[in-house]
Amino acid sequence: MIAIALGQMIMSFNVASLPVALGGMVKSFGVPPTTVATGIVAYSMLVAGFVMLGAKLAQRFGALQVFRLAVVLFCASQILMTFSPTAVLMILAQALCGAAGAVIVPSLVALIAENYTGRQQATAVGALGSARAAAGVLAFIIGGVLGTYIGWRPAFGILIAVSAIVFLLSFRLRPDYGRPDVQIDLVGVILAASAIVLISFGFNNLNGWGLALASANAPFDLLGLSPAPVMIVLGVVLGQAFLMWTHRRQAAGKTPLLALEVIDSPEERCAVYALFAVVALEAALNFSVPLYIQIVQGRSPLATAVAMMPFNLTVFFAAMLIVNFYGRLTPRQIGRYGFILCTIGLVWLAIVVRNDWSEVPVLIGLVLFGIGQGSLVTLLFNVLVTASPKELAGDVGSLRGTTQNLAAAVGTAVAGALLVGLLSTIALSNIAANPVLPKELQSQVDLDNITFVSNDRLRSVMQGTTATPQQVEETVRVNTEARLRALKIGLLIMAGLALLAIIPAGRLPNYLPGEIPSDAPGSRLRSG
Repeated sequence: MIAIALGQMIMSFNVASLPVALGGMVKSFGVPPTTVATGIVAYSMLVAGFVMLGAKLAQRFGALQVFRLAVVLFCASQILMTFSPTAVLMILAQALCGAAGAVIVPSLVALIAENYTGRQQATAVGALGSARAAAGVLAFIIGGVLGTYIGWRPAFGILIAVSAIVFLLSFRLRPDYGRPDVQIDLVGVILAASAIVLISFGFNNLNGWGLALASANAPFDLLGLSPAPVMIVLGVVLGQAFLMWTHRRQAAGKTPLLALEVIDSPEERCAVYALFAVVALEAALNFSVPLYIQIVQGRSPLATAVAMMPFNLTVFFAAMLIVNFYGRLTPRQIGRYGFILCTIGLVWLAIVVRNDWSEVPVLIGLVLFGIGQGSLVTLLFNVLVTASPKELAGDVGSLRGTTQNLAAAVGTAVAGALLVGLLSTIALSNIAANPVLPKELQSQVDLDNITFVSNDRLRSVMQGTTATPQQVEETVRVNTEARLRALKIGLLIMAGLALLAIIPAGRLPNYLPGEIPSDAPGSRLRSG
């Protein structure tokens, strides 16, 4: 279990370390925060796009063998990440890391199914969720301390050593054997990967290229339309084409890229929708808070770690302890309560947040959201695992990986676009109505590319204009007020999405989770 848990932790530690390193990377590479967010999106996009291929590789060649190879690739990506001199190589390192994760994610589920049964299996699934949360806690602690006193690179350097340990520990796992009869659906791989890449890339560039009409930053336009929403729509169309192709291939008796039995009931589909929603909300919050603390307030990575520690600890314990409630509450009840807690937590944060994340009321909001989020991720994963026979464990793992990582990419991208868009709108309206800031002064500043910057950075920019000291301070005041309002509105929008997610949670099954069935799909657990 140590090897399996560490396999989950190295992936989660990597992606959780990126928000903590946000300020250091912005300074080191000389890029805006949204560029660092592209690294997060690149990782999540590659995992989501190719995790179904990873599951089939695990089935054909054996989960243990492909797991070891993926860990080696992960180690190589962390070497590149640790020593990357530019933002482009950093993004490339995260893409390679995502390619490794696309194989590791389904392999972990298959290894649990191979090594555990009964109550141990349910506990192992819960431990996998706890390992993900624990890695988030460690990433914020270790990344915060190292980022403050040494730099952001050593936090990723640690993963080089840990991935080597995971590789060695993998030789203690029970060996499995591949199934040469499993076919690789290349057409399905192309359709699924293209759909996910287009959707992720489209959401990531909504703010830069334009929400509807193409902006000056767009690489091209389609009759004046921004390519970003067009990519999203095309990605959705390709996703539907993938499902149609998979149905056709399965009807012909050929091996599909994703066994549709894992999502063939309304309850399982609602579990996928709910999982997407909660992971997207988590990614949005994990991007928003470090953005505000490090870039806006100019505080250290350690301050970010301290501010986010209650949330990460709460997610860890909630993911681990929710298993104890499976005998008392149904998945439907836990799902509804979880999203209600997320909604209350986000609304509370929008009301009480000021310029100090360490205030007790803010901590209460983070804890409420953490209880809901940690409980939901473990629950929804367990619903998918227990509803499918053992031989489809790899498909469940790939479905989970696709859903979680696409949600993380979309959540991070939307949070960045939403907050920057709100900031730009609020700041422009306040500046236009401010008599202290005349149009002559406004023309000296690039108002078309407003983004999150610290007050010190804004002062240095304004001092390069003809602005008087009074006008400089007024600009700082307007920007400070606009940033806080943008964050508050963004949190309220996130709360609205959490409230909507109660709808799919209300369709979750009413059975109590148990062992992954080892027999035919006909004995699958259903709601009573």
